[in-house]
Amino acid sequence: MRGTHRLLTLVVALLALQLGSLVAPAWACGCGAMITNRMDRIGVDRETSAVHWDARTGTERIVMRFTVHGDAEKAAWVMPVPHRADVALGDPALFDQLDELTAPERRPRDYFWPRGRDWPFSSNADGASAGALPGKGPGVGVVGRERLGPFDVARLTATDPTALGDWLHRNGFELSDRLSTELRPYVERRWEYVAVRLAPEEAGEPLHGALDPLRITFANDRPVYPMRLSRLATTPQSLGLYVLSGHRMEPKDAIGGDRPEVLFAGAVDRPSGALAELTGPGRVFLTAVDQSFPEPGRISGDHELVRAAADTPYREVIWRDRLWRVGGIPVWLLTVTGALLLLAAAGFGLARTRRRRRRTAAAAGPAGVRSTA
Repeated sequence: MRGTHRLLTLVVALLALQLGSLVAPAWACGCGAMITNRMDRIGVDRETSAVHWDARTGTERIVMRFTVHGDAEKAAWVMPVPHRADVALGDPALFDQLDELTAPERRPRDYFWPRGRDWPFSSNADGASAGALPGKGPGVGVVGRERLGPFDVARLTATDPTALGDWLHRNGFELSDRLSTELRPYVERRWEYVAVRLAPEEAGEPLHGALDPLRITFANDRPVYPMRLSRLATTPQSLGLYVLSGHRMEPKDAIGGDRPEVLFAGAVDRPSGALAELTGPGRVFLTAVDQSFPEPGRISGDHELVRAAADTPYREVIWRDRLWRVGGIPVWLLTVTGALLLLAAAGFGLARTRRRRRRTAAAAGPAGVRSTA
């Protein structure tokens, strides 16, 4: 227990060292704790990631993009990884391509009788529904450090918890006790960390909107998507996950969120562009999963991604209800008009027949005797 405690202290101190003055956790994103100054706030509106797992080589790649809001001009986040990682900028075009591949199929569906938005109930006749990271110090190992666009990226190891603890005390750095607690499982499994510091390109502007994506590559014998640190979030979280592998994949369980919803599953025979750069040119199976976490504190661990029972294809269908028309005229109106005309014609015919009979009866005289005078 003492060794684990010292190792945990080591990691917490190391993160404080690498993130400089960004020492107070605010909200969290799924792949790591989002950290900013105590006086600033940053929120993650949406986390979208693509996970590619190559079973043949035992390699996992995660490309992640965060959409954020708040008043923070600088922030940082920490992502635990099971093995030594390489970090590079991702291609923003990847997510546009994935969005296009997984877009729902839109089908029209005609209805006969007018509804609330149709004439004569409504005038709407359309009918449509609706600063740089510090270098290494005593006991601190920086495996790699890169400047990637707006990001300062450090890949971290450490060996001397005593030296780091002394440094932490001398420099007055502190991290949340909650973050220390949530890091414990990663410490016990001897994971490493990617620490990223980011700032907007225009000085004085708060971080806002979709940030540039990052691609992290590491060895792994089974695909996993780190989520535990999202327990630190104070607002509901939303995760969009694209999983690319040889077969249809799915989260093993809900890990404390709503049930993961599969929005798309299907093979991509000839990947191209940014997708081919991530997965290679060969056939790959793409699964799109969406999940909400209304109560982030209930998140129980990381997403383990497993092979589904079958490679069953699926695409979401969005129906567009429309009023049935012929030549631009609602069919119900043609039908009702036609029925009224038929009724009118039948009534006219019946009245004409009755008049003819009355005239015939009048001409026949009493007792049916025809007058010849």
